Amino acid sequence: MSLENAIRKRIIELAEEKNITINMVSTLAGLTHTTLLSFMNNETHDPRISTLLHICEAFDIELREFFNSPIFKNVIDE
Repeated sequence: MSLENAIRKRIIELAEEKNITINMVSTLAGLTHTTLLSFMNNETHDPRISTLLHICEAFDIELREFFNSPIFKNVIDE
């Protein structure tokens, strides 16, 4: 799985765990809905680390916790 797809999958996983929508994630993260939805819909690629940090804040987790998931075990560079 590509890193991009792993990040998307992790965001979806965390949103489901917290029982919130992707739109709510963007609101809580202080991002525009377009920014997050464009990434989630594969219209944009490689989110900035600062964007991921804001997403982590929305989930009330640290960045290291975001990446501490089996989803990232078999990530490949595409």
